[in-house]
Amino acid sequence: MNRLLTDTGVIFGRSLRQTLRSKTALTFGMLQPLLFLALMGPLLSKLDLRTGGTSWQAFVPGLLVQLSLLGGMFVGLGILVERQVGVIDRMRVTPLHPAAPLLGRMLRDVVQLVLQSALLVLLGVAFGLRAPVGGVLLGFVFVALLSAALSMLSYGLAMNVRTAPEFAAIANTTVLPLMLLAGLLLPMTLAPGWLDGASRVVPFRYTVDAVRHLYLGEYADRTVLTGLAVTTALAVLGLAGGLALFRRSGSTP
Repeated sequence: MNRLLTDTGVIFGRSLRQTLRSKTALTFGMLQPLLFLALMGPLLSKLDLRTGGTSWQAFVPGLLVQLSLLGGMFVGLGILVERQVGVIDRMRVTPLHPAAPLLGRMLRDVVQLVLQSALLVLLGVAFGLRAPVGGVLLGFVFVALLSAALSMLSYGLAMNVRTAPEFAAIANTTVLPLMLLAGLLLPMTLAPGWLDGASRVVPFRYTVDAVRHLYLGEYADRTVLTGLAVTTALAVLGLAGGLALFRRSGSTP
C-alpha cells in the first residue's frame, strides 16, 4: 500500500505539472461550459423548469456534470499519445506499482475538474445563481466521484484502441446521447413520459438530479441518497473497469 501511494503521488505530480504547463488546454477545457452559462443560461432565467428552484439552480448543476462528462471522457487522448511513443511501456518495466500510472493521472483529473467546477459556480453566482454553501460543496463531491469514474474508463479505453480518431469517434458517439438523456441542459421534468422513462437507465441523470436538490438545500432526501449511491457505484465500477482494461492492454501480444 505504501508503494502504491508513493508511486501514485509521483505520477500525480508529473501529470499536474504537465497540465499547468498547458495553458491552452486549461482554457479551452472550460470554454464550452462557460459558453453555455453565458449564452444559454439567460434564456432560461424566466422559464419554470419544474425543479422547485430557480432556473440557475437547475442549469448550473447540469453544467457541472457536463464538465465532468466531457472532461473525464476525453482525458484518455493524453495517455494514448504516451502509449504510442512508448512512455507507458517504459513505465511498465520500472518498479512503479502497476496501478500508479492510471491512479496518478486520475487524481490529477479530479483536482482539475473540481477546481474548474468551482470557477464555474463563481461565474454562475455572478449571473444570478443562489445556492447554499453546503449544497455547493457537496456538489463538488459528486463531481469528484463522477470525474474519477469517467477518467479511469477513458484511460482504459485509450489503452485498447489503435488511433486517436478511433478513440474520439467512440467517445463522441457515447457522450452526446448520454448528455441529452441525462437532462444536463434541460431537466427531464420537462420531457414527455417515454423520454423521461428512457433517461432513467442513464446513471448521470441520478447524479445531476441529486446535485440540483443539493443546490436547493435538500441534503437528505431520497433523490440525493439515490444519486450518491449511483455515483459512488459508478466510481467503483470505473476504477475497476479502467484498471482491468489497463492490465488487459499490457497482456495483449
